[in-house]
Amino acid sequence: METRRWTNPSQPQTLQIAVFLLYANAVMGMLLFDRFIMRYWSDLIAFAALAGSAAGGFGIANEKRWGYGVAIAAAAAEALTFLWIMFQYDAWGDFVISAMFSIALVALLLHPQSREYQKIWFS
Repeated sequence: METRRWTNPSQPQTLQIAVFLLYANAVMGMLLFDRFIMRYWSDLIAFAALAGSAAGGFGIANEKRWGYGVAIAAAAAEALTFLWIMFQYDAWGDFVISAMFSIALVALLLHPQSREYQKIWFS
């Protein structure tokens, strides 16, 4: 019988923190959906990024390769979008902290310890 879990304490610290950041990103994005995201993104892109964060975190916690891929795609897309918005619209005050967390999330997911663990243990 396969168990489903929201977090996995047996994973390396980099993946555990990444899962927490993915969940926090999805929750905060939904809470602040109208205020920040809708100013620059379309409805569909914003919802796909938030759903990708939640699905990616759940997939990583359950050691699924698809979850790792979805998490990298969602985190990288969000980080690049925040950087593009900051440079394009000169919105440094609004998005600098969000961009820092997005870049940190990408760094955690692409860390050698995370990549090595998912190559060995993810199915």
